[in-house]
Amino acid sequence: MPKNLAQKLDTPFQREVYEGLTAYPKYISSKYIYDKAGDKLFQDIMNMPEYYLTDTEFGILETHKEQLARLFANGKNPFHLIEMGAGDGKKTKILLRHFTDKNLNFTFRPIDISQNALDSLQSNLKQEIPDVQTEPLQGTYFETLRKLNFSTDEHKVILFLGSNIGNLLHEKAIEFLSQIQEYMQPKDLLFIGFDQKKNPQTILDAYNDPNGITERFNKNLLVRINRELEANFKLDSFTHWEVYDPESGTAKSYLVATSPQKVRIEKLDLDITFEAWETIHTEISQKYDDKTVHWLAEQSGLKVLKAFSDQEDYYKNYLFTTSV
Repeated sequence: MPKNLAQKLDTPFQREVYEGLTAYPKYISSKYIYDKAGDKLFQDIMNMPEYYLTDTEFGILETHKEQLARLFANGKNPFHLIEMGAGDGKKTKILLRHFTDKNLNFTFRPIDISQNALDSLQSNLKQEIPDVQTEPLQGTYFETLRKLNFSTDEHKVILFLGSNIGNLLHEKAIEFLSQIQEYMQPKDLLFIGFDQKKNPQTILDAYNDPNGITERFNKNLLVRINRELEANFKLDSFTHWEVYDPESGTAKSYLVATSPQKVRIEKLDLDITFEAWETIHTEISQKYDDKTVHWLAEQSGLKVLKAFSDQEDYYKNYLFTTSV
C-alpha cells in the first residue's frame, strides 16, 4: 500500500478492505461481518437446526456446570471470568446463573468486537441476572489481550466459546494461544470450545443452510462495505460458497463473482475488477481432534487438564492451564 494512501486510511476496516481486495487471491476478514445486522444474522444462524455447534455446547455447559463451578472457583477463591467474543452470552448465562446461585465470588468481563453486542448483553444481564458484576470491554481479540494482564491476586478464567478458535489457521491459533498463555498465572484457566471432525456433509450443512441465512450473513460484508465505504457491490452478482477438506479439517467460506464486474469504493478511491468466478475468501472454520488440540497446547505453552464432550463427540470444550 502506498505510504500516502495508508495515511488516509485511518481505520482498520478501511486498511484491511483495501489490502484484501487488492491482493490475489482476494480476501476480507470475517470479523467485519459483525455489525448490528451481522450480529442478528449470526443469532439466526445459531438457531438453525443444521448449526449443531450451538446446541451441543449448550448441552456440555448444562451437563457439567457443577464441575465447572468447582474447577473455576478453585475452592471459594474470587476470580475474573473473562469471555472473548461474548456475543449475546446465551451459553455463558448457563454458567453465570449457576455460579450466582452457588454464591461464587467472580466478576464477568465480556469482550467483543461489536459494541452493539456488548450493550445488548449488559442490558439483558441487568434484567436476567442482576447480581452478576459485569465489566464489558470492546475490541478485537488481539487488541484486548494486552488489557487482560491486570494486576490482581484473583485468578483468571478465560472463556473462548463457540469454536471461535476455528477462525484461525493452526499457525495463527498457536500465536493466539501463546499470547493468552503469556498473561496466565499458574492458577489461571483457559476454557475453549473446539468443533470436532465428523461427517463432512454434517459440516457443510451447518454452513450452507437451505434458507440462505448463512449466505445473507456472508454477504453482509459487502453490505457493510457499500454503506460505510460508499461502494457499489451488487449482492446478486455474488454467491456464497462453502467447501470442507476432511483431511485438514478446514471449512472455508467464499463470495464468488458470478460475472465479470467492476466495483467502485469511493472512500478508498479504489476500483476493483472481478473476473467471472473470482473469489473473495471470507472465513475459515477449523475442525479438530484430540491429537490436534494437544499439539496446539504443547506448541503454545499450555496443558490440557480436562475435556468435556457431548454424547456424539461432535464438539468438545477443553480446559487448559499454563505449562510454563
